Amino acid sequence: MPEELAHPWATARESVLRAERGGPRQRAVGAGRKPKLVFVDRLLVTLIHPRHGLPHAVLAEFFDVDRSTVSAAIRQVRPLLAARGFAVPGRPSLRLKTLEDVFAYADAEGVELRLDGAETQVRRPRAGQPGRRAFVSGKRRQNTIKTTTFSDGQGRMLLSVVVRPGRMHDQTAVRSEGIAEQFRHRPRVKAEVDSGYQGLAKEFPRQVTAPPKKPKDDACDGDK
Repeated sequence: MPEELAHPWATARESVLRAERGGPRQRAVGAGRKPKLVFVDRLLVTLIHPRHGLPHAVLAEFFDVDRSTVSAAIRQVRPLLAARGFAVPGRPSLRLKTLEDVFAYADAEGVELRLDGAETQVRRPRAGQPGRRAFVSGKRRQNTIKTTTFSDGQGRMLLSVVVRPGRMHDQTAVRSEGIAEQFRHRPRVKAEVDSGYQGLAKEFPRQVTAPPKKPKDDACDGDK
């Protein structure tokens, strides 16, 4: 996989550098400023990030670089991974690239999906930047981003889709990302979800299972 993605990354990087220079390079290939992370490390950072939900600052400590370097690496490599698609466990030749692919695969193979919204802390956007407040998570009270992740019954990732600001609720993402529509089009697909998707479970009670709501602090515990 590194060899497959390294060339597109290098091409994209050269395009950015060319735009910054305002013309073609003057030095020989390999000369000049070296990236702080080689491509393999950038790929590792991007793979570790959604798998373990580690903040960019923690990954920066692991790789001994600035947090901005980690953020840039993830921003550059994530589209390359998305374009390549996620390999189906046990069938590496079959790759899932879109939400439609995941639901079609689950429908055809009888796979019960696991749906989760992963939240990761990020650096606070600059003051005055439009939409700055959108990154403040109401749950964690921190600046975060969220990704919607699909996996199979064994926890093996099938797709990690749209990155959104931390303030956006999981249920809102269900509408904006088209997840509800997929359940509507694929009535045989079933899924387990976390508590953030209670609305989805209510709308599709025969397909989606969510954990019961936590009782309020003043709720009766059932004893009389």
